[in-house]
Amino acid sequence: MAKSKILMSIFTFTFTLTLTLSFFSIFTAAKSSSFHQVISPTSLGLQKEKLSHLHFYFHDIISGPKPTEVIVAKAHMTNTSSTLFGFVAMCDDPLTVGPELGSKLVGKAQGIYGSAAQDEMGLLMVMNLAFTEGKYNGSTLSLLGRNMVFSAVREMPIVGGSGAFRFARGYALAKTHTYNLKTGNAVVEYNVYVFHY
Repeated sequence: MAKSKILMSIFTFTFTLTLTLSFFSIFTAAKSSSFHQVISPTSLGLQKEKLSHLHFYFHDIISGPKPTEVIVAKAHMTNTSSTLFGFVAMCDDPLTVGPELGSKLVGKAQGIYGSAAQDEMGLLMVMNLAFTEGKYNGSTLSLLGRNMVFSAVREMPIVGGSGAFRFARGYALAKTHTYNLKTGNAVVEYNVYVFHY
């Protein structure tokens, strides 16, 4: 009788321990297999969000020995289209403090744009504004939007960023400063308003 009580106690202890460990293993596995978790912004070092205004000039140079914009693709109909519908260009355009190309360089606009409208001159802009000066050196803003080039002022969304601009959101206002009909070169004034941490 005493022996069966001891065996029953060992069995109960073993069963309880096995059940507990199994439950713990299932709970741990379920928790570790999750692909997301909610975290505090402060755990990433994020403090209070602020609004910044950046002002610079974008130089789109398509003529001369060292263009900053090159057409990389076009459709059969592009040359006969009044809007150049179907062309795609890559750019690595200087961003400067003033409208003169020789003024202080603050970054580059690197990306792609193409003519995406058949009835009016409208570009799809996919651009990284990569800054090389001051506290934003090494940081980028990502611009993605519609640029109606003949409008006096064009508004395009800022959809993200990196470095000092992680979690950025905002908008850019573009206004043509000069456009040379002969060369096709343009200088565009940008005012960018962006929320970031």
